[in-house]
Amino acid sequence: MFAARGLLRALRSCSSAPSPRHKPSTKLSVRDALGSQNTNGERVKVQGWIRSVRSQKEVLFLHVNDGSSLENLQVVADSSFDSRELAFGSSVEVQGQLIKSPSKRQNVELKAEKIEVVGNCNAKTFPFKYKERHPLEYLRQYPHLRCRTNVLGSILRVRSEATAAIHSFFKDRGFVHIHTPIITSNDCEGAGELFQVEPSSKMKLPEENFFDVPAFLTVSGQLHLEVMSGAFTRVFTFGPTFRAENSQSRRHLAEFYMVEAEMSFIESLQDLMQVMEELFKSATMMVLSSCPEDVELCHKFIAPGQKIRTYAKKQLFNWGDDLHTEHEKYLVKHCGNIPVFVINYPLALKPFYMRDNEDGPQHTVAAVDLLVPGVGELFGGSLREERYHFLEQRLARSGLTEAYQWYLDLRRFGSVPHGGFGMGFERYLQCILGIDNIKDVIPFPRFTHSCLL
Repeated sequence: MFAARGLLRALRSCSSAPSPRHKPSTKLSVRDALGSQNTNGERVKVQGWIRSVRSQKEVLFLHVNDGSSLENLQVVADSSFDSRELAFGSSVEVQGQLIKSPSKRQNVELKAEKIEVVGNCNAKTFPFKYKERHPLEYLRQYPHLRCRTNVLGSILRVRSEATAAIHSFFKDRGFVHIHTPIITSNDCEGAGELFQVEPSSKMKLPEENFFDVPAFLTVSGQLHLEVMSGAFTRVFTFGPTFRAENSQSRRHLAEFYMVEAEMSFIESLQDLMQVMEELFKSATMMVLSSCPEDVELCHKFIAPGQKIRTYAKKQLFNWGDDLHTEHEKYLVKHCGNIPVFVINYPLALKPFYMRDNEDGPQHTVAAVDLLVPGVGELFGGSLREERYHFLEQRLARSGLTEAYQWYLDLRRFGSVPHGGFGMGFERYLQCILGIDNIKDVIPFPRFTHSCLL
């Protein structure tokens, strides 16, 4: 306690730099400059990249953006500035006065007194051209540059806001954030599509494993969250997961992010579904209120280009069949193109940890998926099998008793009814933005035959 207080006192007394003799220009982001109420000639400094240049006889107009906003800040400069270096894509630092704009298109503009080109950009060789709307497929060829386009800028701002919204949701409801491991020795889903982790050839020991057991990149943090739910009644994790699926489809990535939660002392799927629904609604409302222009850009220029897929009105599956993407989308459409919960799946289709409903011939488990328009499955969850003997029998039938002895121990020592769910973060972004290809909602997509950068 005393050490913490001492640290706080030290931090308060710290000064990062000596006070200047003359008051410098106030440094503002483009977003803050656009929202400024002080347009009486306040001296400011803005740094960013040129999005457009327009030269008239006596006036030079620049649009500058720094990634903080979809909207650009208009800079008005005297024609005496050398416009040859002020090219599309160049980085600049502009100092001047923030004034009310006479144009109806923007509230404020920056009257430049000094423009410094920080980094030149050759607009002729730059792969993106001014005023040209490039297809998302084309942008994927330039993962190191595509973030500079309007559309990727909007997607990544939404991604950032959605991340904050999800953390805020869990924090406000008393969930403890757990950092689950990326390297693991278990396969939560039993799918077998894992990336194995080994030292490089120079370090590899013959006939030995670095960890003494085979180790893999995680496919889910669920089992580790279940461990933590034995000490904290509400826990969540939000991090990267990995699947070695040999697919280049619109739906698959080798590295993607999962939001996962686990709750103790819940005994019904309804309790679980309520949290799933609240998370979906809360995060989406926060995103829509924080960056409506970015969402609107995606809906206006990306979503309309999607191909609408229709399905014949016929029986697509029988009891006991697993649901595939086409089935999920058909169910969503059949129910009016709104999110749909599907509950109580056949036991034979689901992993060992899902709770047996003991419901006779159909023999189901207490599992739930939330299906959404355009994507299909967004959430997947279940009540977990907390009864020792039920779990022991299912592990024995699968030949997993020895590997999951620790999991059985959780049922031997203070077990409680519990459940949890996972949400694919990239699929969530696809859903709210109307983006067809999952590779366009993650900064650096990894998929089979492609690991650029």
